[in-house]
Amino acid sequence: MTKALESDTLPTHPPTVDPRSARLALLVACGAAFVAFLDLSVVNIAFPSIADDFTSVPTTTLTWVVSGYAVAFAAFLTPAGRFADTIGRKRVFLGALIGFALTSLLCALAPDVSWLIAGRILQGASASLMIPAGLGLVLGVTAPERIGTAIAAWTAAGGFAATVGPGIGGALVDWFGWRSVFMINVPVVAALVTVGVLIAADVPRGGRGLPDLVGTVATALGIGAVVAAVTEGQQWDWDWRTWLCVGAGAVLLAVALVRSRRHPRPAIPVGLWRNREYALTNAASFVFGVTMFAWLLAGPLWLDAIWGFTVLESAAAMSVGAIAAMVGAVVAGRASADTQRSLGVIGALLFAASTLYMSTGVWGADPALWSAWVPAGVLGGTGIGMAITVLGTSAASSSPPQQFAAGIGMNLTSQQAGGALGVAILAAILAADPGRPLTAFHTLFAVCAAVALAAAACIAIPTRPNSTAIINTPAEETNR
Repeated sequence: MTKALESDTLPTHPPTVDPRSARLALLVACGAAFVAFLDLSVVNIAFPSIADDFTSVPTTTLTWVVSGYAVAFAAFLTPAGRFADTIGRKRVFLGALIGFALTSLLCALAPDVSWLIAGRILQGASASLMIPAGLGLVLGVTAPERIGTAIAAWTAAGGFAATVGPGIGGALVDWFGWRSVFMINVPVVAALVTVGVLIAADVPRGGRGLPDLVGTVATALGIGAVVAAVTEGQQWDWDWRTWLCVGAGAVLLAVALVRSRRHPRPAIPVGLWRNREYALTNAASFVFGVTMFAWLLAGPLWLDAIWGFTVLESAAAMSVGAIAAMVGAVVAGRASADTQRSLGVIGALLFAASTLYMSTGVWGADPALWSAWVPAGVLGGTGIGMAITVLGTSAASSSPPQQFAAGIGMNLTSQQAGGALGVAILAAILAADPGRPLTAFHTLFAVCAAVALAAAACIAIPTRPNSTAIINTPAEETNR
């Protein structure tokens, strides 16, 4: 087997098994996944409080606190596994953990919005290194027969973070202020690093080289430029600056794709897209990410601006959807392979029904927790859990075993990139009608419903049985 085909995480030969290192690696990798995905949810709860502290800053600019993390996470996640293989998984993982702690501290101490947004972008980049390096470290020291169990535990840690995120975020913001949602990462990461240094060091796979740095930067700047155009378009009156960002983003993403087709270590694993099922899965993940991220941020904003809920009340209300998502994920995860695609379509349709319901007059200025919020939360949360689980499973099953990490990473990248665009759409819609927030929210939820229907259509597209044989880009084939 050639070097170009070696896995980003799965070993091509049985690893040297050290039971103690395997347990410690799983513990710290699960902890890292927990804090990384927790920061995607707790900031949504903290967002209204952040806005209260920076009242002079437009909401469109403030949404970069959310989308900046998603853009950086999306852009650097895919090549991060290859980077960890080259430098050493343990070294990269511990370095990323320390970077995550430092950038969290920067967010907590940020004197103004510019510093906060910069901290969030750097925090997202640190998280993107932390996730694949941690998973790769686990799989490198885990016995082959226990790899499935390790992956399940690692996945569950991220899901658990999303479930408890609203409660943790609400309590921290209410008791200590919004800066505490970032500060809490520091002692947690310090504990993970203390345990992580005890893991047996892995041996870097020399000779592979670093991933395409130019393509990686082009991907990050391209996604960021498109998100900036949608986010700031209203503030710019959709003038030349908007279209300059759109054009620049399109060119940069085209450059990244062209380089990825030719580079031996591409920033984007375009070779995987030759698998029809995998390509459609990523398309659906991107589209569903748009509506899901917009909905997750719109919830706390609605509860604060329209119903006047306190932070703890908002956290409790958001927990309804989080718990429903966990239930939906369990249902989809236990389903047979023959029924999973149908459950994915059902999940997207449930989410569409929830957001369509939220766009109606039933959702008015008067709080209606039990008659409006809870039914919508149950429908939407269950739909998210089912759809995301099905899409993640599809991405894993349609990726060649030797490219498992790249396949999973690209799927998360698609979801995060869609999420960044979704937050930008939210900002644009709310900014378009600032004097009538109720109307703006109804419009937003109607758009979310339409996008969710598009995601259901993507998931429903039938795929041909496809072999999971190794898929190479042209550049990889030249390195045999």
